[in-house]
Amino acid sequence: MAATTVKDTNFNMRMNKQKKASLEDLYGSLGMTLAEAVNIFFEKSLMEGGIPFDVRMPRYNKETEEAIQEARDIMSGKVSAKSYSSAKELFAELDEE
Repeated sequence: MAATTVKDTNFNMRMNKQKKASLEDLYGSLGMTLAEAVNIFFEKSLMEGGIPFDVRMPRYNKETEEAIQEARDIMSGKVSAKSYSSAKELFAELDEE
């Protein structure tokens, strides 16, 4: 498929405001705009005949998966996180383990 330089249509998408700002900073540090980065992704997809990187679920050991679930439960409010009145108190408990 021959590459064309004429841009004659629009592509719109919605995303989280903070994520967009982070991506703009990232790609800006590489000397390109977010739109240019998306176009590079699309061109590479066409060259590869699909998504240009592996798409798969990460595999973690059981302990890591349990920690991830615990963090999700804390963030969703299902489980309350333990709090400490000082770093000294936290480290004292860690030393007991």
